Amino acid sequence: VLVICCMVSFSSRLFAVIRFESIIHEFDPWFNYRSTHYMSEHGFYDFLNWFDDRAWYPLGRIVGGTVYPGLMITSGFIHYVLNSLHFTIHIRDVCVFLAPMFSGLTSIAMFLFTREVWNSRAGLFAAGFIAIVPGYISRSVAGSYDNEGIAIFALMFTYFLWIKSVKTGSVFWATGAALSYFYMVSAWGGYVFIINLVPLHTFVLLLMGRYSNRLFVAYTTFFILGLLMSMQVPFVGFQPIRTSEHMAAAGTFALLNAYAFLKYIQVRVSGRQFRQLFTWAVIFAAGTFALLNAYAFLKYIQVRVSGRQFRQLFTWAVIFAAGFVFLAVLALTYAGFVAPWSGRFYSLYDTGYAKIHIPIIASVSEHQPTTWTSFFFDLHVLVCMFPAGVWFVMRHLTDVRVFVVLYAVSAVYFAGVMVRLMLTLTPIVCVLASICISHTLDSFMKSSSKEESDVTTSRNKAPTHGEEESESTSSKKGGSKAEKRSKRKEKEKEQQESKVLYDRNATKKSSEGEQFSGFNISSIIVLVFMMFLVLFAVHCTWVSRSAYSSPSVVLASTNPDGSRLILDDFREAYYWLRQNTGDHTRVMSWWDYGYQIAGMANRTTLVDNNTWNNSHIALVGKAMSSPEEKAYEIMRMLDVDYVLVIFGGMIGYSGDDINKFLWMVRIAQGEHPNDIQESNYFTPQGEFRVDSGGAPTLLNCLMYKLCYHRFGEVQHGYNTPHGYDRTRNVEIG
Repeated sequence: VLVICCMVSFSSRLFAVIRFESIIHEFDPWFNYRSTHYMSEHGFYDFLNWFDDRAWYPLGRIVGGTVYPGLMITSGFIHYVLNSLHFTIHIRDVCVFLAPMFSGLTSIAMFLFTREVWNSRAGLFAAGFIAIVPGYISRSVAGSYDNEGIAIFALMFTYFLWIKSVKTGSVFWATGAALSYFYMVSAWGGYVFIINLVPLHTFVLLLMGRYSNRLFVAYTTFFILGLLMSMQVPFVGFQPIRTSEHMAAAGTFALLNAYAFLKYIQVRVSGRQFRQLFTWAVIFAAGTFALLNAYAFLKYIQVRVSGRQFRQLFTWAVIFAAGFVFLAVLALTYAGFVAPWSGRFYSLYDTGYAKIHIPIIASVSEHQPTTWTSFFFDLHVLVCMFPAGVWFVMRHLTDVRVFVVLYAVSAVYFAGVMVRLMLTLTPIVCVLASICISHTLDSFMKSSSKEESDVTTSRNKAPTHGEEESESTSSKKGGSKAEKRSKRKEKEKEQQESKVLYDRNATKKSSEGEQFSGFNISSIIVLVFMMFLVLFAVHCTWVSRSAYSSPSVVLASTNPDGSRLILDDFREAYYWLRQNTGDHTRVMSWWDYGYQIAGMANRTTLVDNNTWNNSHIALVGKAMSSPEEKAYEIMRMLDVDYVLVIFGGMIGYSGDDINKFLWMVRIAQGEHPNDIQESNYFTPQGEFRVDSGGAPTLLNCLMYKLCYHRFGEVQHGYNTPHGYDRTRNVEIG
């Protein structure tokens, strides 16, 4: 069954290749493909030192120190192995099919994780769910060559190894979890979710009084090895010891060691050992005031503390240690030794923070809050089973299941804040939905089978009148009185049981209906769940085929006769740039298209999807939203040769630059508030209009004039006026 799940997981992601062709999708995957292609040709060390002069002109970009290289290394390794075995394959095909291949591995990781949490039956359900659920397919279809394609496997495999190490207390499993975490760090920035959830699990277990030596061995091994290995990734560097996102792990490590030390003292220290400890504590005390207080405190403990008082002291010591670690992190952050939370993490706790302070983050559609429609669209009936799975897990809590509950609660919150984080919620929803289905089916299918077996057994055991007489005759012939009494009691008990059974069978008209209705209840519930699963499979197939298998660089529509129309304008435009412009031509566009221009047209861009330099992006936004004369000065300063804009008014494409224009204005206003004001692009009534009634500042800016140049001469059909914008449904004139 697990092999079938892996095959289904791979095949369900091939709709994009079947319906279109083997191409790279979206925007970020084009940079990943370009980097992988460079690494496969020049080697890993040249890739780490690669200075990309075609990006962020005139600044450039050091690629090796600004990317998570795990995706490129994985593809390059597979490409090298296949070619070493004389399977000639292009690196592009490896990149296209990498995510579907890893989706099969994710099914295996889900099975292992759920089996440790519940049982093997639930594990098979979880593997089947993750194989086809739209929430995961959306980032792992063929051609979606992005970090998330391999990161979800690394995420779930790390969690599996972590709970395995907690259950066994084995250094081997904890080391495996650290190695898997290292791969996750090299692959995706979402590794921060692991390095915060694992310490949270450890901290909650301490609060619940579930401390054990197994937990101590698992966490200390995982933290030390994971910390050292994660710092070997160039892009991460010293962040694990200098940024606030990692301080929870370090604080939990210190707290766990303090807790273990106090437990050791509580159990092992005798009077003589305590005097030695007292002596060493005095020696290592720093300062006269600290020494005096330490001496008095230890003398008080030595003389007056009883067992109950020691437990209270132990509790307060733990609270004090946690508070001390927290205050130390705050002090180091204020002093500048620890970096504060980044804007992306602030936006997770305040949904309006990015729109006010960092509009470039808020401008990305993936960073918007998730709607209820998206939850049902990506998870379908699993949304309904998810709470029931949480309830079943909480009814029988163990150390491992506490981790599942924490994962579920935190993932639900973050997925509600940002639609992109639906990807981290999907695996735990599949796990808990599989637990719900497995537990329900086990209960009803076992109950129905038990009733049938009880009825069959009782019928076989029911004695006849002749058998009763023969047994009574044989008992009279031999045996002691004690044996006769014991046999008589057994016979009376069997007669009572047989009477009940005979009553059930004798009154068929009254009791058979009860058995029939009980059998029907179990069967109906099983059939209802089977129906839900069938509907879920149909929904997942439809979504993966229609919604998540259409590459953004190739648009598809339907003709009036029902035939399919392919619009390949993106690739044709980039091909025109490649063939008709010089090799060192500099193209100015909005940052959305930077990776595609560099990947397909192989031309120099000013900004791209990396968005590391907000000031440079704001300068491009200022040029786009300024009048032609001011925009020309900015473009001359930046040595721009061509300006690329995307306009969808001709065909009704809603993802064009006019619909993105207000974000250009907001980002430019953040850096140039004296030159750009968002209110100037609205009418006095507060409307954003692109027709003749629009604001003069909008009608005279560079973006508007490039998109609507001579558009008034265009007529789409006899029933539409000249200059009709199909996207915004207005007449430009």
